[in-house]
Formats: sequence, structure tokens, C-alpha cells
Amino acid sequence: IRVGLKVSERMRYRSDTLFRIHIRSIVRQSFHGGVMAREQAQVAFQTGTKKWRYKGVSADGRTKQKGVIEAQTRDQAIDRVNKLGLIPTELVDVNAGTGLNTNIEIKAFEKYPSKKDFAVMSRQLATMVAAGVSLIRALNIVTEQIGNVKLRNAVRDCMQQVEAGSSFSEAMDNNPDHLFPPIMTNMVRAGETGGFLDKSLITVADSFEADVRLQGQIKGALAYPVVVLGIAVLLVGVMLLTIVPMFDSMYASMGAELPWVTQIMVDMGKAAPVGIPVIIVCAVAFVMFWKRNRNKDIIRTWWDPFTLKAPVFGKLTTNVALARFCNNFTSMLASGVPILQALDIVGSTSGNYVIDEASKRVSRLVERGYRLADSMGTEKVFPNMMVQMVAIGEDSGAIDQMLASAGKAYDEEAQSMAKQLTSLLEPLMILVLGSVVGFMVVALYMPMFSMFDAINGQA
Repeated sequence: IRVGLKVSERMRYRSDTLFRIHIRSIVRQSFHGGVMAREQAQVAFQTGTKKWRYKGVSADGRTKQKGVIEAQTRDQAIDRVNKLGLIPTELVDVNAGTGLNTNIEIKAFEKYPSKKDFAVMSRQLATMVAAGVSLIRALNIVTEQIGNVKLRNAVRDCMQQVEAGSSFSEAMDNNPDHLFPPIMTNMVRAGETGGFLDKSLITVADSFEADVRLQGQIKGALAYPVVVLGIAVLLVGVMLLTIVPMFDSMYASMGAELPWVTQIMVDMGKAAPVGIPVIIVCAVAFVMFWKRNRNKDIIRTWWDPFTLKAPVFGKLTTNVALARFCNNFTSMLASGVPILQALDIVGSTSGNYVIDEASKRVSRLVERGYRLADSMGTEKVFPNMMVQMVAIGEDSGAIDQMLASAGKAYDEEAQSMAKQLTSLLEPLMILVLGSVVGFMVVALYMPMFSMFDAINGQA
């Protein structure tokens, strides 16, 4: 029994010793493993290596695979997925969007892209596609150059859909926000079908650039009158808030009888501290309402016809809308878009509800077999000169060239009218500004003149 106890104690001691040695080895290994992991993390941080979560599909579309790879840039990650025999359909930076790197996007405050943004994007794409760069790589490069957040995300989504096998026009059509204009989508589709995508993109860029250039010239011509009007409103507000109360207190202390013109000015000065903030709030609310609802049919049905018939600016608005109609119609026909499809789209690019509805009615007549010129002649919004040029184009087989000439004529006429309006409005606005300020000064000093006359009569 004693021998058995001694043997058991020795075995227990030996097992305890082995257990301690095993624990020490585990701790030592974990320590060295932690050091190595930390060193690897530092090396990865220094070299800029990132982890990318990918989803890919094989060339035949039968095999789908997903996983995580390491690469420094997005292009390297795409190359590594391609080396696996896969076409990447989704590629996400694992480190981005986590912790303090999370991108917080408030979609309500995202600015919609302008025509200038689309023009720049189309020009860059056309240049790279014409140089032989693949569409996917061109989209990837353009995505990094776009400043507008909404357009950048939309182009990135298009790139992913094209990588998955969709066409560029289908990817633009699938955008949930319908961000891409229909004229751009249809011209790209025509270019993909005919094998001249680069030329279609160049035409899109030319169309948008011409529209932006025309808008810029008109805005520049009308900037001076708007600035003068703003200064006049600002001066009136400052006088009502500061100068009129001073004269009111002075006349009240003197017990002077105020003429009716001065009394109106004094009453306006008393109401200004409350009225001006209310007017500012109402103006801001109206501007916000107008921006949100300007393109709704319930407003366009009465506002757009009024803009075409306005006394001073009606002719200018008409020429701008007709220039857009002709230029965009020319671009779509030159890109190979069918005439019925072009008519359904080009009316909306004019920016006027009247021309949009007229274009759709013309499309229905052409679909029934009528000539384009005869169909356009039934609409009063299309001038006789445009109808005759379209008729000549139909007879000679050069409708796009005739429409281009008409668009150039209306473009030049709109620019000339803008310059004429500027030359007429500049002295008119100066006269208005001087009249407003002079009226307020005379109205404030009229009681003083009456008091001087009374003092001289007594003397």
C-alpha cells in the first residue's frame, strides 16, 4: 500500500509538472503569435494593403463565388479576382465604412447633378473609349473624377452592372433615382447597337455643353439687372429699419403734422421690424416650394405657357426652348435614334411643357403615317420657318442638318435678344433704383420743408 501511494504521488507530481510546462509553452506561443500578428498588421498598414470583399461569377455564368482578398487599390483587387477566373460583380473595401471611417450620407441634402456634370462625364468617357480603353476601366476612372456625390454613386453602380454583364444603357435605365436623362440613355443605346458608342458619347457631350453655354450666356446677360434690383430692395429695407425711425422720433418730439406720403413711410418703418423677417421667411419658403414642385404638371400647365407669352421675356424664352428642341433632336437623329422615339424624348429636353406636349402629339401623327413637317405644322408653337426647313430636309434626306441650322439660328437669336435686353434693362434699373431712393428721401424731408415755410411766414 505504501509503495502504491508513493508511486501515485510521483505520477501526480510528474503530471502537474508537465501541465505547468504545457501552460508555459502555450503562453509563450501566444505571446510570440501576438507579436507576429502585430508586426504583420504594421507591415500591412505601412504598405497600404486593404482587404476587399468580392462577389464574382465565371465567364459562362454558371459558377458564383465570394470571398475576401488583399490588395492596395481597387484596380489590383479587380485584377486578382480576374486571375481567379471570375468576373467581379461586387467589390467592397472591408475597412471602409466601419468605426470612425463610416461615411454618413444624408440623401435629402445631396445635390442633383447639373447638365455641366453630365457634359464633363460624357466627354471624359468618349475620350477614353475612343482611345481604346475598355468601358469598365473608363467608368472606373471617371468615377474617381466626378465631384457630384449622386452622380458618382450612380456611375459606380453602372460600372458594377456592366461588370455583371449588362449594357451601359441598361445600367443607366436601372438607376433607382432615374438620374440619367432619357436623351443620354437613348443615344448611348443607339451607339451600343450600331457600334459607335464613342461618337454617341461625343454627341451627348456636345449637346449638354451647348445647352450649358446658352444658359450661361443668358444668365450672364441678366445678372446685372438682378444685382441692381437686389441692391434696391436692400437699400429700402435698411432705410425702413434705421433712417425712418429716426425721422419719426424727431417729428414726434416737434409735434409736426406729417403729409400723407411721409405718414405712409413712417407706418412702413414701424411695421418693418416685424414685416421684413416675415417677408424673408415667406420668400425662402416660396423658393423651397418652387424648387421642389416646379416640374410638376399641375404647375407647368399654367406657368410654361405664361413664360412663352410674357411681355418682355416671352420671345427670349421661346427662342431658348426652340434652340434646345432643334439641337437635341439633331443629336438624337445623328446618333441613330428612331424618329418616333426621338420625338417622345426631345420635347422634355426643351424645358417647356407646351413644346413637350406638342412634340408628343406630332409623334402620334407621324406614327399614323403623316410627314414630320405636316405634323409640326399643326402646332402653333413651332414657327413656320422651322416647319419649312424640316420639309426641305425631308425632301432632301437631311433632316438632321436642317434642324441643326434652325437650332443655330434660334441660339444666335436668343443670345442677341439677351444682349439687347441687358442694354435696355441697365438704364431702366438705374432709373428705378434712383426713383425709389429719391422718393423715400423726399417723403422724409417734406415735413421739414413745411416747418421751414411756417417759420419764415411767422418771421
